[in-house]
Amino acid sequence: MDGGRSPIAYPFDAPPAPGEAVEVAEGVLWLRQPLPMKLDHVNVYALDDGDGWTLVDTGFDTRKSRAIWQQALAGPLKGKPVRRVIATHHHPDHIGLAGWFQTDHGAELVTTRTAWLFARMLTLDVQDRPAPETVAYWKAAGMAPEILEQRLAERPFNFADCVAPMPLGFTRIRQGDRIRAAGRSWEVHIGNGHAPDHATLWSQDDNLVLSGDQIIASISSNLGVYATEPEADPVGDWLEACERLATLARPDHLVLGGHKLPFTGLPARMAQLIDNHHGALDRLHGFLDTPRTAGDCFPPLFKRKIGAGEYGLALVEAMAHCLHLWHQGRASRERRADGAWLFRAR
Repeated sequence: MDGGRSPIAYPFDAPPAPGEAVEVAEGVLWLRQPLPMKLDHVNVYALDDGDGWTLVDTGFDTRKSRAIWQQALAGPLKGKPVRRVIATHHHPDHIGLAGWFQTDHGAELVTTRTAWLFARMLTLDVQDRPAPETVAYWKAAGMAPEILEQRLAERPFNFADCVAPMPLGFTRIRQGDRIRAAGRSWEVHIGNGHAPDHATLWSQDDNLVLSGDQIIASISSNLGVYATEPEADPVGDWLEACERLATLARPDHLVLGGHKLPFTGLPARMAQLIDNHHGALDRLHGFLDTPRTAGDCFPPLFKRKIGAGEYGLALVEAMAHCLHLWHQGRASRERRADGAWLFRAR
């Protein structure tokens, strides 16, 4: 900013330890589950409904995660049953144990229709080698040849590797619905871009916002294009959602996100999320004065070295930004002989 105090503040200095909880408001507990990746955690929340709990997101389905949940259930959750799980979106770190809570604990699953359909479809789609459509998409994005060669020879990540089997049946939520939990009425507002039909919950009785990955402190959620919809525009979807949700934001909102720390100063954070992507798009537009593939476009978008562990997410995000410029008419594209799209600024 201008050297003054930032409008974004973090009321809690440290996250809860595994199996423990921090009460962020009356009847609302913040817990964490580990993730085996650079972003090494996901935040989950337990809402006290008196005779049981509503959980918001779950973490991966691993032995370690189940053991941490069992520790939490016996400890800060006081042995009361989990009656309901709200999944903000379909990504495995958020919905990974929803099926386990349904099957083993008798919980109701509440989520958007798109999130449930995506999650259940992906758990049933197990591949030993990358699908032809995925390979074609990687080539179209300009994946580095050495990485492509390695991926062609190995088993890809499968959703079922870390998401428990999902039984039939869920309760749908959509824009404007109200959910009663922890003595509060929560209004559903749908985000997009990071995941389609991403649910966020806004308390109508106090200042709490359960934002999943739609709004996170200090990092911007990944916006990726995949083989499932190779000409999607998640950047456009993200900007529309951010601008719409920004109209709801108050400085006193305590935002409980899917990663990092809870924070206040939501109007400033929404402005950052919007401005950061407009800035990235402008840098990318300048970089495309020479025709380039999405895989060539890491420097203007990320401004740091991308390692092997981050390469996949970086590639799909670079493709998303190139496609957004193309959808806007700010870039053209043509096929290279090897199948890669070359984007060029207009």
